[in-house]
Amino acid sequence: MNSLVTRFSDVLHMTHALRSQMFDLLTDADLTYALPNNMTLGALCREMGEVQVAYINSFKTFKLDFSYRHPDKTVETSLAQLKAWFAKLDAELDTTLAALSEADLQKPIDRGGWKPPAEVNFHTYREALLIFYAKADVYLKAMQKPLPEQWQAWMG
Repeated sequence: MNSLVTRFSDVLHMTHALRSQMFDLLTDADLTYALPNNMTLGALCREMGEVQVAYINSFKTFKLDFSYRHPDKTVETSLAQLKAWFAKLDAELDTTLAALSEADLQKPIDRGGWKPPAEVNFHTYREALLIFYAKADVYLKAMQKPLPEQWQAWMG
C-alpha cells in the first residue's frame, strides 16, 4: 500500500460519506429541484460524478481530462442510479489509488498547464468534493432538509 492511501484513505472515505448522507435525505423528486437560474440537484450530482471519472482516469493516465459525460441523463432523476454509480466510482477510485507506486505519486499529472504530482492532484480532487458539497448545501437548505451531524460539522 502506498503512502497516499495509508495517510489519506480514511479522510477520503469520510468525505465520500457526506454524499451518502445527502442521498439518504433525498427522494427522486428532490433531484429535480432547481434554484432559480441553476441546474437541478440531480444534474449537479451527475456533474460531480463526471468530475470523479476525470480524476480516476487522471490517476491512470497522468492527464486530467474533463470531457467525459455520463451517457444516460436519467441518472439525474434516480437516486438508485446515482447511488449505484457513485458506489462503483468510489470503488474504482480506491482500487486506482491503491495501485499507484511511490514513484507514481511523484509523477506529474498534466492538468493543461499545471502539472502537480499525483498526491497534489488527489488533494485537488478532495477539494472538488468539498466545493460540490458546498453547492449541494445551498440546495439542501433551500429544501429545508435536516442536515446530518457530520454534514453540519464539515459544511457549517
